[in-house]
Amino acid sequence: MDKFQTFTGVAAPMPAQNIDTDKVIPARFLKTIERKGLGKHLFNDMRYNGDGSENEDFILNKAASRGAEVLVVGNNFGCGSSREHAPWALNDYGVKCLIGTDFADIFFNNCFKNGVLPIVLSEDEVSEIFKLAESQPTLELTVDLETQKVSGGGIEYSFEIDPSRRHNLLNGLDDIAQTLQHEELINEYESNRSW
Repeated sequence: MDKFQTFTGVAAPMPAQNIDTDKVIPARFLKTIERKGLGKHLFNDMRYNGDGSENEDFILNKAASRGAEVLVVGNNFGCGSSREHAPWALNDYGVKCLIGTDFADIFFNNCFKNGVLPIVLSEDEVSEIFKLAESQPTLELTVDLETQKVSGGGIEYSFEIDPSRRHNLLNGLDDIAQTLQHEELINEYESNRSW
């Protein structure tokens, strides 16, 4: 997993509530255990028309928001099934951060494990970012995980994050890499264990 560094990126507003994981990545694209290549199917049924052409009304198909790294999302984003492919698709597309008032629990946890930072802010703060992003289609936000701040367009908000999750993102540690930090102790235990 890549280290999460401070970055500035375009923020795309997606205010719809209850966007479930099947909307994030439809089930028919879950035929792989590879994390790469899923970005092209991100929000597939919203991004594309039935004939495969782009839906020009969808936010990520608009010139200013194409390739957005920050999604400002409605309540309960990531609800539905617990598929880990959803954060894989977001990450593969290039989304580094989600900002909302709340996220579905399993999806929220899966984001951290896959290098996507879900930021929880108050309703007023998210509403203000929605207004800014809708009035400024090229709004850029700076996300600083070290200082736990998101800023841009005249706003600056602090966010809370579990210290261990923050540490893992800053250092690019997934669950396996975190365990391997103790490889020496694991090997010592295994060599001393009587079978």
